[in-house]
Amino acid sequence: MKRVLTLAVAAVLSATALQAQAADPASYFNNTGRQDTWTGGVRMIPITTPKGTFNVWTKRVGNNPTIKVLLLHGGPGATHEYFEAMDSYFPGASIEYYYYDQLGSFYSDNPNDPSLVNTARYVEEVEQVRKALGLDSSNFFVLGHSWGGILAIEYALKYQQNLKGVIISNMMASIPAYNKYASEVLMPSMDQKALKQIKQLEAKKQYTSPKYEELLMKNHYVYHVLRAPADKWPEPAVRSFKHINPKVYIPMQGPSELGASGILLNWDRTRDLGKITVPTLVVGAQYDTMDPKHMEWMSKAVAHGRYLYCPNGSHMAMYDDQQTYMDGVIRFLKDVDEKKF
Repeated sequence: MKRVLTLAVAAVLSATALQAQAADPASYFNNTGRQDTWTGGVRMIPITTPKGTFNVWTKRVGNNPTIKVLLLHGGPGATHEYFEAMDSYFPGASIEYYYYDQLGSFYSDNPNDPSLVNTARYVEEVEQVRKALGLDSSNFFVLGHSWGGILAIEYALKYQQNLKGVIISNMMASIPAYNKYASEVLMPSMDQKALKQIKQLEAKKQYTSPKYEELLMKNHYVYHVLRAPADKWPEPAVRSFKHINPKVYIPMQGPSELGASGILLNWDRTRDLGKITVPTLVVGAQYDTMDPKHMEWMSKAVAHGRYLYCPNGSHMAMYDDQQTYMDGVIRFLKDVDEKKF
């Protein structure tokens, strides 16, 4: 019994020491023993695919032995860049995090092979990135936003034994349900004259016309994607959208911005959410393109979930309801780490 108590005390002291280490600024920014110091945290990680080996771009920020967050960007085919808002919050909370451009995204290799653009292959890519970065169930969290939320769900369903926790941000568990929400809630709330013009341009497949973009920006994006005037949008988000790869985005999502019609058209994991047993945070926002009530339901459908609601946010709630979003995400990470969740 004495030995058991001694081991238990040692474990508590070890955990306390790790937490103190993570909270120490000198320790957080210490690069001793890191492979990526010369490159400022950047590593190009080789990924094996059915069509050969390609490199994906990652960048580490900070050190925390028990909280390491891999950021899964949206799109598909967007970039890590719109996550740069994390720089204002995560270092102050001593959270180690990794920017990551998925294969086909701007900073990674662009093989231009349609056969590589599928969800299952992206899941295996995330697993290879995890291994290369040395992350495991004692410290590994994924934060997936939008399409990255789909990827986070799929990864958790296959590899949750490697996870400490998962964050599903601004993504429903069903594309059919999302399309229903878009047609029954979002589109009826739009200016109907503008919606008619958008539909006419879509019928003519004029998705890249300046008029189509202008109509969407004025009547959809500034209400449901990022709630700010277009000329006030944060530069990292603008830069990320500018770098989106249509050869990845269109096959997966489809060309329309008012619903999905690509490879993801029939994706639905609503019946499988209960299989996710690791601590899970689901983030929803009042003005999102995604139904916030559905995302609240998701937080109850997983085995061990929490819901973070952003009352002033839209799809990019990390910007338009930033304090709520960041406080809630950080609280979840800390609570899981401290076994308070």
